[in-house]
Amino acid sequence: MARLATATIFALLAFAANSILCRMALRVATIDPLTFTSIRIVSGAVTLALVLLVRPRRVRMGGSWISAFELMGYAATFSVAYTALTAGTGALLLFGAVQVVMIAAGYRAGERINKAVATGWLAAVGGIIGLTLPSVSSPPLSASFLMLLAGIAWGLYSLRGRRSSEPIAETAGNFVRAVPIALILNALMFSKAFCTSRGVLLAALSGALASGLGYAAWYTALPRMRSMTAANLQLCVPVIAALFGAFMFKEAITTRLIVASTFVLGGVFIATRAGATPKPTLANND
Repeated sequence: MARLATATIFALLAFAANSILCRMALRVATIDPLTFTSIRIVSGAVTLALVLLVRPRRVRMGGSWISAFELMGYAATFSVAYTALTAGTGALLLFGAVQVVMIAAGYRAGERINKAVATGWLAAVGGIIGLTLPSVSSPPLSASFLMLLAGIAWGLYSLRGRRSSEPIAETAGNFVRAVPIALILNALMFSKAFCTSRGVLLAALSGALASGLGYAAWYTALPRMRSMTAANLQLCVPVIAALFGAFMFKEAITTRLIVASTFVLGGVFIATRAGATPKPTLANND
């Protein structure tokens, strides 16, 4: 349980750190989104490969191409969306979409959803919808759509991670496979590429620490969780990201964000508390 708690806390902090690092790099145009993504993927792959090499027990690199495409789909849309979103709003949209994907998968796999769980889920979804409704203070629709796509991709990636027996080896293999995808995509948009030393450093930190090691920690925790629990826990991230975003970037905590966060986190609390039953044996559903 101590290992599970440590891995989960580290992973959630890493997720929030990714939002912060991405915003730090992109909000003042120190690097373009796809170059940021490529450096992030490459540095994550290198870090995890080195971790595998120094481990006392040698394990073959795992992962799959499907997971690599999901990882790359998440990372690319995540970066592009953050050119127009605040740290807290982006994290809220991202993990709201993650919750929908993972709770739906849990339901399909036979996890119990009672009225309280359904109420919590609907409240969280309502918060996401409320945040994106057109108004003066709502985030740009195109960026919101991209971040929701990022959340769907991350939810699918997380679901695959629940079957991982070697989390570091699996994550390393996924990152290594994602490298050529990232470089090809970056090459196709080379005419719009630019970077500064600060942007490269932030992208490398995002890849090595917040992504590579953070995702390995998440893969360590996932097999011991129900899909619904894993989905709900991730919605703590927007609160962390919003607070750090307000502190570091002097971003306003708007009424819309407060109301949406209240609905989402209140729904998470209701759903997690009502669904706190032992994880059933899940079907292997890709």
